[in-house]
Formats: sequence, structure tokens, C-alpha cells
Amino acid sequence: MNNSLDILRQQVFSPLAVALIGASSDATKNTSRPQRYMRKYGYAGKLFPINPGRDEIFGEKSYPDVTAVPDDIDHAFIMVPANRVAKALEQCVAKKVPVVTIYTDGFAEVGAEGRAMQEELQHIAKAGGVRLVGPNCIGLFSSQTHLALSVNAVLENSEIKPGPIAVVSQSGSMTGGLLSRGLGRGMGFSKLVSVGNEADIGIGEFADMLVDDPHTGQILLFMETIRDAHHLARAGERAYERGKPIIVFKLGRSEIGQDCAASHTGAMAGSDELADTFFKAHGILRVDMLETLFELGPMITGTKPSKRHRVAIMSTTGGGAATVADRLGTLGVDVVGPTQTVIDNLRNHHKIVISPARVTDLTLAGAKKEIYSAVLNELLASDHCDLVLPIAGSSAQFHPQIAVAPVVEADRRDKLIAVFLAPHAEKSLSLLTEAGIAGFRTPESCADAIRAWCDWTAPQKKPAIDTARVAQAKKLLAAANSKQLNEFDACRVFGALGVTQAATAVIKSPDEAANVQYPVVAKILSPDIAHKTDAGGVVLNIADAAALKSAARDILDRVGQKHPQAKLNGILVQRMERGLAEIILGFKRDPQVGPVVVLGIGGVLAEIYKDFAARLAPVSVEDAAKMIEQVKGLAPIRGYRGMTKGDCAALAKTVSDFSQLAYIDSIAEAEINPLIVKREGEGVVAVDGLIAQQ
Repeated sequence: MNNSLDILRQQVFSPLAVALIGASSDATKNTSRPQRYMRKYGYAGKLFPINPGRDEIFGEKSYPDVTAVPDDIDHAFIMVPANRVAKALEQCVAKKVPVVTIYTDGFAEVGAEGRAMQEELQHIAKAGGVRLVGPNCIGLFSSQTHLALSVNAVLENSEIKPGPIAVVSQSGSMTGGLLSRGLGRGMGFSKLVSVGNEADIGIGEFADMLVDDPHTGQILLFMETIRDAHHLARAGERAYERGKPIIVFKLGRSEIGQDCAASHTGAMAGSDELADTFFKAHGILRVDMLETLFELGPMITGTKPSKRHRVAIMSTTGGGAATVADRLGTLGVDVVGPTQTVIDNLRNHHKIVISPARVTDLTLAGAKKEIYSAVLNELLASDHCDLVLPIAGSSAQFHPQIAVAPVVEADRRDKLIAVFLAPHAEKSLSLLTEAGIAGFRTPESCADAIRAWCDWTAPQKKPAIDTARVAQAKKLLAAANSKQLNEFDACRVFGALGVTQAATAVIKSPDEAANVQYPVVAKILSPDIAHKTDAGGVVLNIADAAALKSAARDILDRVGQKHPQAKLNGILVQRMERGLAEIILGFKRDPQVGPVVVLGIGGVLAEIYKDFAARLAPVSVEDAAKMIEQVKGLAPIRGYRGMTKGDCAALAKTVSDFSQLAYIDSIAEAEINPLIVKREGEGVVAVDGLIAQQ
């Protein structure tokens, strides 16, 4: 356990004394709520309302400011107007309050002026050794310590049942919405947190705190963006090891604008796609539906990702089964029918006849406990599937003892099980919840949960730095002395990391000879021209020296007309290379998730089809091989239908070597396009590249 993190968790969620700065005696005001809620929920610590205009509030002595309180304060909750927050925070610093939560809004969320005010708060807090929650934060709740330090209206009339679920939200209003949804399912909560603007403690650090919380078994995150990737990554990895799933619902599945980038890579991997990459890299599950946020946990708690994801469906309602099966099919989930052994066992031992169809439809005859149980247990015992999905029809509503009791009583043999109830069946859902079994209200959330399980991976293991190669690459970068490297210098850096490059020479004028075996390609060499073909700066299949001389002159003429201001470093002459496939290999340092490596089919098709694989960099050879498997356009070089195999082993090693760029902090973006893949055993070769430094 991290001792400092444990102390912070105690100060945030288990304070012995709390100050309410800006507390109101008017019960109709939001600023009265924390004091009323704290007493309603049974907070046993010391509570100090702070209001210079009141001697007492709701029967408790009030103080003019926090420095006037005679006792030590563990946690302060600031509710004064925005222009008075800084002074209140300074008083907390003087009082040596370790944690301050700021409810007040009007900071970074409103623009430049508010951002400047927020930065002042950050400076005051950091200089004074105070940790901040917020600003623009609706508050937090702990069921174990009865800490209701919040203005959330949902706490007014709700009774929160203690339980294993912790919710951390970047949206204050959604905190109450998520709580109400969970309470409606009979779920219990350990912690509720609204993080606000995350001026200091962010959603990742809260998640990291909760990994060690003995009362928390699942950590649910509602996210709009990733602000503290470092803490969230650490939380994901530690939660995975502890068997506490972190499940995230993040907004942003639709396309959003990207800053202009010098390479195709920026267009290929949008911010949300990189968020997916980040979550997978750290063992965090992402769902697409709010329903699934609550319903996935019971399905996967206490388990690890599966190597295979075969789903067996059994149902007493053909239509109900179809609603889920069809959805699973669109998501690419592998739905499997019963094996002949399963069919024979049911016929021979139970006189039950089923078909080999991928959905085992028991029809109305299956609405008998002995039939339902027999089929369910046979599927659970079979090794042909990894998850069993029983689907119940009207019996779930009217006869839970038929639809749900067999599931609760079944020998699950450590196999995953998910239950979809086609009708509205609260009694059956309650029985499933009490038994710790995942029950789903809609086919969409059921399919979403199974898809999330299929996508779930163990935290990505990063390879160690190749010290010697990275040091050599840094020397070459320094020698290039440019923020935007030309192709020749960029490929030399890649070569230092282990990437094979085509035989190349640079000529300064058309009359200069090039010591490269013909046929060759001639390309303009300039850090200012990323797309050389568009500039008329490329000539292919040059057969001899005379043709090279002519081509070089033409290139200089065309480029001079189209890019008269571009800095030219000469003509790059490169041996013509051919292979089975052209790959784009990119690197970018994303502001949210950090260094990322991207692999896709070469050329503009990479952008058109969005057919690429992304991983946080650096990647191991093993993870690089998985990236190759993921790209559909690379099926031919994988030997699809007997096609000639490419050198996938060399490609995987090259991807891994290239990803060591992550250890060179100055590089913002880099790309090899194309990287040519040759026949199996013949390697890969880079024939073009660029590097942009920060």
C-alpha cells in the first residue's frame, strides 16, 4: 500500500473534523445542504460551519473564518463566491488544512479569466501543501464514515445503501444520476465523488485511492476527457492485480476535431480511439451504455481476461434471444452452438432434444425447471464455450423459480454467466443481484457488456529502454539541428533504433553522381515538404545516371514553382524496393494519453478505411505481433487463403524498435510511410519517413 495515498484517502473520506466555509442557515439554499446532509447521514466527527454573519447555524456554533476554529481541521468545503475563494483557501493554508474541496464554479470552465483564477488557486494550494478537489465540484460521499460532504440534491431524499460500488464522475450532475440508477437496482455504494475541474486531485488519483479502499470492490468512472493519465494508468494496473474492475463510461465516441499534423498518423488515430487504446493498455474496461456501467461488474468481478470469447446462448424465447444474438453478431462476438457431446448428453441422460443451432432455443417446453437446469448445467460444464448467456421470457416475470432459480443454483464451474430477462422482471433481477449474478434489462446493454469483456486485456507490458540505440538516435537528432527533420535524417534516426532502411545517397545538384544500385527513385529532400509526390518531387524507376540527371532537374523545377519558400537539402536517391505490402508506421505524443504507436496499411487507404492498430508506446515484439493481427488490410501477408506470407516477424520487431521513440522526449511525431514488407524471411525496409520535434 502507498502510505501517502492511504493518508490522503483518510483525509478525504474519513476526516475527524470538517469546516463548511460559506455555510448558510437558509435551508432552501444549496450552501445549507452539506451541514444538513452530514447530520442526516450520521457523521460523527466535528463539524464547523464558517459564516461571519452568523453565530450559529442549525444549532451549531459558527465561526467567522476557518482560522478562528479552535480545533484542527482535516477537510474544508468551500462554498463562497468565486472572487472570495482564493482568500478562503489562503486561510485554509494558514490553518494547515490538508484537503480542501471547492464547490464554487466560475473558474476554468468559463474561459480565460476563470482559468487564471483557477491557476491562482493551484499556486496557493501547492505552495501551502494543500490538496484540492474541484473547483466546480458538487462534493463527495462515503457510506462507511457517513461523510455527506455534498450539495447534490439526490442526497436529500435518498437513503444510500452501503455496498462495494464506488462512483467517480467528471460531471457533477451525473453523480446524482448514476447514484439513482444504482439505487434503483438495489445496489450499495462505498464512495461517490464529483471531481469538478480537477485542478489538483483528478479522477485517476481518486481511482488509485479506491484501489486500496477495503470497502470498494468495483470502481465506476464517468469521464468526459483524460486529464491525469499517469494516475489513471497506475490505478488501472493496481486494480487489475487486486481483482477490482475499473469500468469507464467515457463521452466522445463521435469524431472531434484534431490539430493539424504533419503526418497521416494524426488523421488516423482520433482522441477517442486513443482513449480506447489507453484503457485497454491498463486493464480498464470501457462500456458504451450507462446501463452497462452498473451491470457489467457482477459478470467479471473476481475474474481475469479470457484468451477466448465463445458465447453459448440458451433461451425459452426465440425472439428475445434473437434481439441479443443479432446485436452480438454486429459486434463481432463469437456465438457458438452446442457440441455433439452436449447434444448427446442431454438426449441420453435427460431425454432432452436440442439442435446444433448457434442459439439453443428450448421453446415453451423449456419453461420447466428440470429442463432449464439440465441444459444450463450441461453448457456450463462444456469446454466449447467461455460464457453462457441464459435468456428468459415471460417466466422471468411470473415464475422466477423457473427462470432464475436454476441460474442461482447452477454449478458455474468458474465460467462466466450473464442473464438477459426479456420482460420487465424486477423480482428476478433482485434475485440475480443478491446472488452476485449479472442480470441485464436490455439486449443492448447485455451485448455491450459481453463486447467489453471480449475487449478486456491485461495491462500492457512495456519493453525496457534500449539504452545504446536510444542514445545514438538522440545524437543523430542533435546533429540534424532541426525541429522538422528531412527524410534522410529521419530515416537515420530510425536506423539507429534498428529499423532497416533502403540504400540511400544524397546529391546536392543534378550533375552529382549517386552511388546507389539502379533502378532508383529520386525525391526532393526538404524538412518543409512532407508530401513530396503532391509537390512534384518524386520520380520512380530511374534506370541509369543520365535519367537520374534529367529527373533531378525536373524535380527542382517543379518544387521551386510550387514551394518557392521551402528549404531544400538536395535530392535523395534511393534504391527502388518492392515487396508484398506497404505499411504506415506512425508515432505521436498525445496530450491526453502520452506516446502512441500506430500501424496500418500504407497510403491514403489508411485514412479512408480507418484500418489500423494503436498501442501505447513503447510496445514489445509480442504486442506488435498482435497489432499486425488486428489490421484487416494485412491479412494477405499473414497468409490469408494461401497467399504468399510476408515477413511478419521482422515487421513486429521493427514496430517494437520504432516504438522506442517514446523514450526520446523531444519527438512529438514521427512516421514511416511506406514501410515495405517483403517475403517471409526477407525482412522489411523503410523507404520514407519524417520526424517532428517539440
